[in-house]
Amino acid sequence: MINEGASAPSFTLPGLRDGEQTGYCLDESTANDRAALLVFYPFDFSPICTNELCAIRDAEWFQLTPALDVWAISGDSVYAHRAFAEEYGLNFPLLSDSSGRVAESYDICYDEWENHERVPQRAVFLIDSEQTIRYAWATEDALEKPDFFPVKDALDTLEAERDEFGPEDVELVVEYNEEPESLT
Repeated sequence: MINEGASAPSFTLPGLRDGEQTGYCLDESTANDRAALLVFYPFDFSPICTNELCAIRDAEWFQLTPALDVWAISGDSVYAHRAFAEEYGLNFPLLSDSSGRVAESYDICYDEWENHERVPQRAVFLIDSEQTIRYAWATEDALEKPDFFPVKDALDTLEAERDEFGPEDVELVVEYNEEPESLT
């Protein structure tokens, strides 16, 4: 895994938001003093991944911090992402790293997992506008969920440096539900 303080590898991937497919470029995201939260996960529709992404949806990261882009990245196609996003009302972009190239550049790619090759490990990276990794977490245990409170702490520090508002101005609540509700 790439560590905090390192330069984030740049990439462009196809992705989907609100049913619309487009390209997502890290260089463009971090321009204009924006930060990016990259959430890597193995598969759409798997129970742990569904629970994790629904928790992010419910935390509404993008509304808590206007200068933050939240991108979830897996090896699934944009077509699988479309069905997944519609099923669970995911309101942030889902990016397709079908070759595993981006996961590999962040050093979080399983060679093989459950008979699938080049699958991203569960990982979270907070990247500032200079494309420096401000927070990094990854696990080889695909059943382990990330703790988003350290992400919030790193984001608070980043925001305090930008003088937009202080850490006391944002309260974070993350709830993992045992059975995420389908919206269909």
